[in-house]
Amino acid sequence: MSESNDNSLTMSGSTESANLSLVELNKGFKIDNKWLTQLMKEKNLNLLQDLGGANGVASALEADNELGIHDEKENISRRKEAFGSNTYSKPPSKSLFHFMWQASKDLTIVILLGCAALSLGFGIKQDGPKEGWYDGGSIFIAVVLIVVISAFSDYRQNKQFEKLSKASDDIPIDVLRGGRRQKVSIFDIVVGDVVFLKIGDQVAADGLFLYGHSLRVDESSMTGESDHVGVDCSNNPFLYSGTKVADGYGRMLVTSVGMNSSWGQMMSLISHENNEQTPLQEKLSKFTPLLAKIGLAVAFIVFAVLLVRYFTGNTKSENGSFGKFKSGKTRIDDVANALLDMVAVAVIIVVIAIPEGFPLAVTLTLAYSMKKMMADHALVRRLSACETMGCATIICTDKTGTLTLNQMKVVKFWIGKESVGDGAAYSSIPRSVLDLIREGVAFNTTGSVYKPKSGSGFEFSGSPTEKAILSWAAVEVNMDIDELKKNCAIQHVEAFNSQKKRRGVLVRRKADNTIHVHWKGAAEMIVEMCSSYYDASGVTNDLGDDERMQFKKIVQGMAASSLRCIAFAHKQVQDSKHNDEKDSMMLEEHNLILVGLVGLKDPCRPGVREAVEACQFAGVQVKLITGDNVFTAKAIATECGILRPNDQEMIREAVVEGEEFRNYTPEERMQRVDGIRVMARSSPFDKLLMVQCLKQKGHVVAVTGDGTNDAPALKEADIGLSMGIQGTEVAKESSDIVILDDNFATVVTVLRWGRGVYANIQKFVQFQLTINVATLVVNFVAAASAGEVPLTAVQLLWVNLIMDTMAALALATDKPTKELMERPPVLRSEPVISYLMWRNVFAQALFQVAVLLILQFKGESIFGVSDKVNNTTIFNVFVLCQVFNEFNARSVEKKNVFKGIRKNKLFWVIVGITIVVQVVMVEFLNRFADTERLSWSQWGACFGISVISCPISWVVKFIPVPAKPIFSYLKKG
Repeated sequence: MSESNDNSLTMSGSTESANLSLVELNKGFKIDNKWLTQLMKEKNLNLLQDLGGANGVASALEADNELGIHDEKENISRRKEAFGSNTYSKPPSKSLFHFMWQASKDLTIVILLGCAALSLGFGIKQDGPKEGWYDGGSIFIAVVLIVVISAFSDYRQNKQFEKLSKASDDIPIDVLRGGRRQKVSIFDIVVGDVVFLKIGDQVAADGLFLYGHSLRVDESSMTGESDHVGVDCSNNPFLYSGTKVADGYGRMLVTSVGMNSSWGQMMSLISHENNEQTPLQEKLSKFTPLLAKIGLAVAFIVFAVLLVRYFTGNTKSENGSFGKFKSGKTRIDDVANALLDMVAVAVIIVVIAIPEGFPLAVTLTLAYSMKKMMADHALVRRLSACETMGCATIICTDKTGTLTLNQMKVVKFWIGKESVGDGAAYSSIPRSVLDLIREGVAFNTTGSVYKPKSGSGFEFSGSPTEKAILSWAAVEVNMDIDELKKNCAIQHVEAFNSQKKRRGVLVRRKADNTIHVHWKGAAEMIVEMCSSYYDASGVTNDLGDDERMQFKKIVQGMAASSLRCIAFAHKQVQDSKHNDEKDSMMLEEHNLILVGLVGLKDPCRPGVREAVEACQFAGVQVKLITGDNVFTAKAIATECGILRPNDQEMIREAVVEGEEFRNYTPEERMQRVDGIRVMARSSPFDKLLMVQCLKQKGHVVAVTGDGTNDAPALKEADIGLSMGIQGTEVAKESSDIVILDDNFATVVTVLRWGRGVYANIQKFVQFQLTINVATLVVNFVAAASAGEVPLTAVQLLWVNLIMDTMAALALATDKPTKELMERPPVLRSEPVISYLMWRNVFAQALFQVAVLLILQFKGESIFGVSDKVNNTTIFNVFVLCQVFNEFNARSVEKKNVFKGIRKNKLFWVIVGITIVVQVVMVEFLNRFADTERLSWSQWGACFGISVISCPISWVVKFIPVPAKPIFSYLKKG
């Protein structure tokens, strides 16, 4: 590189050589965003070479390949100021006014506003501004209130979804800072960071490849090409944000973040709108048109009857809702007002008949459940998964970290056929064998060891298995990983493969220039690759059939004690074998020497047996699908309650290995799949095959997974559950719900919440249908017989507000009860509106219709009150009936509807607000609501009549109903 006269970086062309000088350009760094963006955008190898390669760029960014960047806050802030933060500018979120505008565009709302405007105009013309605004103004205010409340509810849910979406995007990234490997949020990645990459990781920012082996990335998100791209130092050192690591591992130097990265511009155009319809919403949306047609028919008939009776002079009285028409005497303004009131009533009947509260209730309960599940360590990525989980009949679960604590520890060590005890016994092992173990552990790992200068002990990073082995080697075998790295160089790595279940590394020793292959993996797999073994004296012995059988028993013995068995093997190879680049890509895997075996203990999680039993009690079968050998799998499954130890015949039928399951004929698989409880030594393909078979048999399948290769099974399952701690980003993106604590008990919690969603929706639907039926019948009968409707437009709008938003808030936010886990799963073919619900709806609707019609025709004589007071009593009783029916709707089946009611504070708030607003409307807003003040005794009578709905609900639930649905259209729904 040469220094230019103006001491600045210059470049004659994007592909030409650059005359560069390492001067401080911005915030003390010797390179700026312009150069880094140009470098990455054009994949400019010439420019990279002129900059001194990846090491030169690291130097200009004050980063160290082995130590990373300094971890001080000032340094991080300086980098953010110079190069930006790793965040994307997104479209602004929708405001409250946007949702108000959307709500006001509804056709029924527009018609009502039109009626209100005309009524307002006629009223002011007739009675003057002081008195004439009441009729039209009341409707207008009521409509505006409904629009505002509905919009505010939608706005809150949208904010909730945005918050959950942000939590979903917040990915922990492994970085190297101050020589220490640590996890930071993807949003806190800065230029100069050294990032660790492994299979399944999402590349967090644009960067340059520093070090690694067999690294291949999936760039389909950027290029659309499905072929994986190899990354190395010489030909393609460029890595781009948003891509996924498909194979291998490595380290990357971050060069561009946020809006300066290639992914940044695309992300800025993406907004997290959630317009998907869940299965429940689809079912209810199919039911809505039927009610709409009924509502339109009733509204048309009511309007026609009112019109005929008005113009024939057959309305109830001159002081009624619409007045009395007298030919030649009634003013045009009065006729116009009467017609407008009739139109408004007809429109509001349609508004009440159309259950627009259904989608709102589903959204509310899903948003509430998602928020609560987040607190219970479950992040919902797809709305539909909440309710689908309530229908789950089978859960296929992993072992490590899900049923177990994921706290691995080496508890057994075998050299040859002898078990080695505690640390003192290691001194008897020959140094040559210990050196091979140290070398095999230090280089054949994706983990790392960090020892702080303070000397406070080792810090290990990597997967739980890697950390356990590294900890054992560092503490028990006295492995010095830094010293080993000085003495050896890695030539090639074969990354862990879920099919072969092993990992290999090719190492060149600097002292004698010899080349060695080290393998580590599942014990039975590694033993098969060996032709000899080291005994406790360090002597090499042939591995004959008898010896293989003895090692097999050793492995089975450890597995039966729930231990994961890992074996180490070694072989010195000739240099000539690996001089050819093509040959070096394949490590020697035959005639190896078995170095040793370790057994790792991962205790079962406390409470996991109870969680499994809770699933089984709820009619959900739990299947264990694991990569461990069959003895470990059986031991863990028995400990967790998936298998019963007394039934050996059942265990023989219930336990299979992946290969055996794979080799069944399709007919055998379909015949046996229900009875299988444990599948050991399974590959991701076996898991996918299991899910496909179960779905073909009509099961609703939930699957847990953490690896990249689990993605197909997670996508295929009805509910994909990825692991938040050990799960790769590919697995998380393929899943519907992320289990943040990797705990099976959380899976059971999600199951309970899923059932709670379904139950809450049924409560609300039952409540709303009761009002629909009662309102339609009462208005129809009253209009046909008296030429009037008992409730005014404003009163009907208030009932509609109670029915939709407020009832949804009260009923859709009940927490799931224990009783939900005592029922069998809800079949997907079952209608939302069950026979039990129709029984409850018709009973309550019949009571309300009877009460309102009695009051309509006999109320004045029964209570000795005026027509105006009687109409207010009808309105009051109708609203209070809905208040008490909210209590009844809390349980579709249970007779005790008050159980657990104290826990739902929002329910009490909604009931309190409803009663307070009702009192205000009756006692203080007489002109607005067209009401008369009631006496204490009249209020007592209203409450007394309304509360009868509670004992009626209790009695009705004794009436048995058949399980089969009532109408064929509901089956289709």
